[in-house]
Amino acid sequence: MKSVSRSKTFGWLAAAALSALAFSLPASAQPVEGRDYTRLETPQTPETTGKIEVIEFFSYGCPHCFDFNPLVSNWAAKLPKNVVFIRVPVAFGRAEWGALARTYYTLQATGDLERLDNALFDAIHKERKPLFNEENLAQWAADNGVDRAKFTAAYNSFSVTTKAKHAEQMSRSYKVDGVPKLVIDGKYVPLGNTFQAMLANAEQVLDDVVEPARSAKASK
Repeated sequence: MKSVSRSKTFGWLAAAALSALAFSLPASAQPVEGRDYTRLETPQTPETTGKIEVIEFFSYGCPHCFDFNPLVSNWAAKLPKNVVFIRVPVAFGRAEWGALARTYYTLQATGDLERLDNALFDAIHKERKPLFNEENLAQWAADNGVDRAKFTAAYNSFSVTTKAKHAEQMSRSYKVDGVPKLVIDGKYVPLGNTFQAMLANAEQVLDDVVEPARSAKASK
C-alpha cells in the first residue's frame, strides 16, 4: 500500500474544512445590530402609512450632506415601490440653517425643488455664496428663474412656517445630533465608515430586518 504524504493529507483536510464551512455560511450576511445599524432609544411612528418610510435628515449648509446628496439621491431613486423616501431639513437652532430649511419647503411650494436642489448645494459649497438669510436666498432664487415675489410669499407663508417647525420638532424627536442621518421605519439607523457603506447597510436593513418583521406582523 502506498503511503500518502503529509502535505497531501493536509490539503485534503483543508479542502474538506473549507467545503463544510461554505455550506454552513448563509447565502448573504445578515446586518448586525450595533455594528451595521442601531435602534432609536424611543422609536417613532412613521407618518407614512402602507409603506416603509426612510427619512434623510440633512441641511444644505452641511458639507457632509453636500457630499452625500448625489449618492443618496441615486440610491433613493432605485428603492422599491413599497418604500417612500422623505427628506427633512434640520436647523439645530441655527438661524442660518433655519433659513435653508425654510428654503427647502419654499422651493417645494413653488415647484422648483427638483430643478434647484443640487444647484443650492453647489452655490453654497462650490461657489461659496452666503445664502443664509431670506434676502440673499430670494435673490439667488430670482437669479435662477424663480419669481422673486412668489418665492418671498411662499417663504413667509403659514404652510412653509408650519413645515419648518415640524421638521425641527422631528429632528428633536428622532434625537438627531448630526447630519446626514438616515432613519428607517421610525427606528433603525444604518451605520457605516463611509457613505457607501451606510447606504449598503440601509439596504440590508430594509431587506433583512424591516421586511421580515413586517411579514411576521402581517401573518399574526
